[in-house]
Amino acid sequence: MSSTKCYPKSMRSIFTISWQIILICFFFLMLNITLKYSSFDSNVAFLQIKQTEVNTITPYLFVFYIHVCSAIFTLLAGFTQFNSSILKNKPSVHRTMGKFYVVVVLFFAAPSGFFIGLFANGGFYSKLSFIILSILWFWFTLKAFIAIKMRQVITHKAFMLRSFALTFSAITLRLWKVILVYLFHPSPMDVYQIIAWLGWIPNVMLIEFIIFKQKRI
Repeated sequence: MSSTKCYPKSMRSIFTISWQIILICFFFLMLNITLKYSSFDSNVAFLQIKQTEVNTITPYLFVFYIHVCSAIFTLLAGFTQFNSSILKNKPSVHRTMGKFYVVVVLFFAAPSGFFIGLFANGGFYSKLSFIILSILWFWFTLKAFIAIKMRQVITHKAFMLRSFALTFSAITLRLWKVILVYLFHPSPMDVYQIIAWLGWIPNVMLIEFIIFKQKRI
């Protein structure tokens, strides 16, 4: 009986460690992308194809850099929120990083994402996707914060999962872009229109499935 019980536990431990390693790798991937903007140049990386906005919309560059600099911290803070070891042994770290995550999303990352979404490549449907994404990101994070203030732990966890699913879209969007370009070679505008939605909708669907399964346990 003991070996039967230990096997699922060991498998869960392996899965947890593997998932954390994957998250760390993705974080450093995003950090590498973010560091390309460390010069705060107006014509570097992605900004090279946004020169119309940079030159004609005064706050665009400033807001863009707010988004780039804040988004990387939401990934870092978010990783700590679902680490069972931190939650169990370092609850103060969990609370502090959680507050940091909420502040960054609500006051910097989501509002700047909304503004940038208004000028997204790919036309109306791409813009609509990024606008919806930023609104949901703000709303899910706010709901998670309100829930924990009211000591509704289960609701808090569900909305934090939803919020981080949208945070993680920064990574999945780029993964889908690589996959689509490699397999199908679509035009750049088609790519933007597709990944604008693929970047976050599958994430939310997966999280909703996980939340549903947890409710049934």
